[in-house]
Amino acid sequence: MHLNTFKISLLLSLLFLVCSPVFSQKKVASFKGAQVTGITISETGRLFANFPRWRKDIPYSVVEVMKDGSVKPYPNSAWNTWSLDQKPQDDQFISVQAMWADADKLYVIETANPQFKGIIATPKVQVFDLKTNTHLKTYTLTEGSFTNNTYINDMRIDHKRDLIFLTDSGAGGIITIDLKTGISKGYLTDSKTTKAEVETLTFDNGIWKGTVNSDGIALNEKQDILYFHALSGYTLYEINIDDLLNNDTSNIKSYTTGAPDGMLLDAHNRLFLANLEENKIEYLSPDRNETKTLAQGKKVNWADTFSIYDGYFYYTNSRINEATGDISDMEFEIYKIKLPKFKND
Repeated sequence: MHLNTFKISLLLSLLFLVCSPVFSQKKVASFKGAQVTGITISETGRLFANFPRWRKDIPYSVVEVMKDGSVKPYPNSAWNTWSLDQKPQDDQFISVQAMWADADKLYVIETANPQFKGIIATPKVQVFDLKTNTHLKTYTLTEGSFTNNTYINDMRIDHKRDLIFLTDSGAGGIITIDLKTGISKGYLTDSKTTKAEVETLTFDNGIWKGTVNSDGIALNEKQDILYFHALSGYTLYEINIDDLLNNDTSNIKSYTTGAPDGMLLDAHNRLFLANLEENKIEYLSPDRNETKTLAQGKKVNWADTFSIYDGYFYYTNSRINEATGDISDMEFEIYKIKLPKFKND
């Protein structure tokens, strides 16, 4: 190689390293043989994780992750002892998909749909008091807002309207629950916006077959905007909340992304999404015109759920495309990344 060419190549390499910050991941917790999907962090820094009943035996449904990485069933062991040979109980978790910590409350999504074989009880959201670690309230979906194959997947809370927004990744659609009346309603159930676009995703280890409808969700409460995305697809949708409640999609906006699972909007209106097939976590700029990578590589294996606390970005490795058989020797992790200082922070 010519000397000048070598110098230019070296300079460009150094410049790339300087201009391309590396966001290293730190393992927070690891679960052998227990497939974690959801996490959420309370405003006081308490970290919770959940494990859906996708297989016959799971050690627990909801846990609090302690500072040393150990776990304890939440709110207690009794809530976490249900098994498939039992009848559904009102005071036990059946199959928990996700959670959302809001102020001093923990909202837990009960799919009541173990092993994706159809609901065996009415889906609901269980609410716990984080100050006393006791059960506060149950929001049970009302007739007409769900089907036999409904699988409520993720949630956000709109305090302006006192509504919970839920995605239904089984039937496809958005479900709301009125926090005051408890009445739930279904939206966009006949819209292509909440339906899967593809039947397979491609990974390094092969083809994953699945048609997962509306999955990820994010809420911009200040601007009255809801974001949602089918897992099996490449289109992110943005809709005004009033339009959604009127089932009006005439002004809906769409963006092309990777196939995601996890989705989270931060305080600066950056929208973080997984890009499953490329083992990435990406984020869209506040104007949605630019996509950047936060993390990529072997420690991003089906990033399922996100949470942000004290300058750190937390995510779960659910490894769904890899967990096709016996998972007893597989490790499923929670990682955190120190968020960089973004422009205008």
